[in-house]
Amino acid sequence: MKPTRYIAVASALALLAGPAAAQDSEYSWQPDRPINIIVPWSAGGSTDQVTRVVAPILEEALGTEIVVVNQSGASGSTGTKAALDAPRDGYTWTANAIANNATYSVTGLIEDTSIEDYRIYLHVANVPLVSVNSNTDYQDFPSLLEAMKTGSVTVGTAGVNSSGGMALAALRHGTEDELTGARAITYDGGNPAVIAAASGEVDATTQLAVEQTEMIRADRLRALTVLSDVPLEVEGIEPVPPITEFLPDFEVAKDYFGIFIPKGAPQEVYDTVDQVWQDHIMDAEELKTYANDRGAIFDPSYGEDALDLAMPVVISEACARVERGEAVVDPSEIGIDCGSE
Repeated sequence: MKPTRYIAVASALALLAGPAAAQDSEYSWQPDRPINIIVPWSAGGSTDQVTRVVAPILEEALGTEIVVVNQSGASGSTGTKAALDAPRDGYTWTANAIANNATYSVTGLIEDTSIEDYRIYLHVANVPLVSVNSNTDYQDFPSLLEAMKTGSVTVGTAGVNSSGGMALAALRHGTEDELTGARAITYDGGNPAVIAAASGEVDATTQLAVEQTEMIRADRLRALTVLSDVPLEVEGIEPVPPITEFLPDFEVAKDYFGIFIPKGAPQEVYDTVDQVWQDHIMDAEELKTYANDRGAIFDPSYGEDALDLAMPVVISEACARVERGEAVVDPSEIGIDCGSE
């Protein structure tokens, strides 16, 4: 007969092994070490914020540690390239706005890449805000727009490939390049750009609402318009009028954010994350709360459905870069037809 202490130990081990065994039967891939998600922007920005909401949900579902790594530089291309260059074993992912991953090669920041390099997992859509430092004289968007045309206005963004940089470029395009007085100042991420506007280092910012809401609530920033066709309504902030109220022909496309797993890993990795996304992200209360509090749109999807959902913003951004003379590679070379925009 086995000593009692051995039976007790065996029983305890069986109890500890229970959840793992149950999880083994649920998903085909069981990670045996931490997974890194490279956020190619500085801490506190839009991508970093939402990734740190999603990571614990994935961590619990997969039963392994999820490590969020900030690796900023070159409008997000430095960290993105690091994820692409990592071993394709399913343990290195990246996070970003999908328009960035889809167009880095168009601007020459990463060679020979396209959205086809990834399995796509989207969670929220974000909208840029045009806001000014609260101590400026600009009380509404028309007054700022006039100053951007005839005066000198400094605008903080995270670079040409950031959401804020693309928003400013879209404003230039929407006003037929009349904003000769708007001067972009580049920062190492959306959060530093917003802080620069809130501190008065620059006059304005065009970064995303999720990066600005806390500063607006604190009366450090004044939101003048949202790059959307509907007002932005967030608790604790006065409704922000849509850009189409001032520029009726302004083209708006939802700016989707998500997690991207480079292709080339074992198929069971993607099958498992697909199922985890379906089971735990598609109706995640944590993400809904984040979106409602920060002014994002909760709209998760994955795979081909995600690509179909995001193609309008991918096409819009890729083709806008051609029109603005920023493209070094024609979008058609990576499967984007500007004639269908």
